[in-house]
Amino acid sequence: MSANAPLRLHWWKTVPNFGDAPGSLVVGLIGGREVRHVAPKKAEMFAIGSMLQVVRRAFSDPREDRPPSIWGTRILHAVTSRGFLQNIRVALVRGPITAALLGVEHDRYGDPGLLTNEALPHHGSRTDRIGIVPHHTLVDNPELANLIASDPAYILMDPHKDVAEVCHQIASCAHILASSLHGLIVADAYGVPNTWIDPKGQSRLKDHDYAESVGQADMAVPTPLTDIDLRKTITYADHIDACRDALRQSFPAHLKAQA
Repeated sequence: MSANAPLRLHWWKTVPNFGDAPGSLVVGLIGGREVRHVAPKKAEMFAIGSMLQVVRRAFSDPREDRPPSIWGTRILHAVTSRGFLQNIRVALVRGPITAALLGVEHDRYGDPGLLTNEALPHHGSRTDRIGIVPHHTLVDNPELANLIASDPAYILMDPHKDVAEVCHQIASCAHILASSLHGLIVADAYGVPNTWIDPKGQSRLKDHDYAESVGQADMAVPTPLTDIDLRKTITYADHIDACRDALRQSFPAHLKAQA
């Protein structure tokens, strides 16, 4: 197959969700190739979302051709067997918790979503709106609806809408409140201060994994809606830049477009 043929990437797309969509744009940007969604066993790369459980199931046995590459994805919960690791190539994982659970000795991490600002540049101005980005299962949450109704500064961002529209909305806000982890990551990508709010029953492992990767070890629990501090700023920009560098440097060379 031509080195410049579409890169075969697998990500979760059962439900339209802006959180997973930017990742394919980022992979295409860094790889310099068109990206095509494929079934897990046909993928050359896994880079978006909590895909390592899918990888474990798909590659319990080795594939005849080149093993798939792992770049910036994560684990959703602990795995009981690591045998599948010999059948894949781990270039980079999202964070230190994923690395520890896999037994992978890495000292750099990164989520591809931190490069969203490069894949979808925002040239508009920053407003004084406060964006609320719920997990895709919580769009109709009554508590969030009450918060939004309490002040015209709040704006709800539906994660089911067009990826570019949601990302540009996030980039234009003064602050983001998100129970969606992707909402926090995209806000970090655009340099928008953000606050993790209660994800209502969702696993918190992925949030802690990301927080550790960007030097936010103090982000232990979500902030109650009654305790939001809109004066918060991003104090960990150096860690975000380190993750971006790790992503660029670790992208598998054989998956990049060839001259």
